[in-house]
Amino acid sequence: MAPTHKIPIKFPERVLPGVYANQMVVSHTREEFLMDFLNVFPPEGVVNARVIVSPGHLKRMIRALQENLGRYEAKFGPILEASAPDPEAPTN
Repeated sequence: MAPTHKIPIKFPERVLPGVYANQMVVSHTREEFLMDFLNVFPPEGVVNARVIVSPGHLKRMIRALQENLGRYEAKFGPILEASAPDPEAPTN
């Protein structure tokens, strides 16, 4: 087995606080998946981040999310899935 090398990771000041997203839009080409993270609060929404990854990396990300979700639910109990927003709902 090859030795692993630790790569130092830096968080730029603008990234460190994180952003809130309550919706996500996913699209793809043959080579890439694009994930736009949005904060939607009527009457408008704002794209907070766009993340572009390869299909192979997306598959690893999904596995990591599933594993972490399983650990979370094992510790804190099942999460009820939120219903999708109603596109016909009034904004005022």
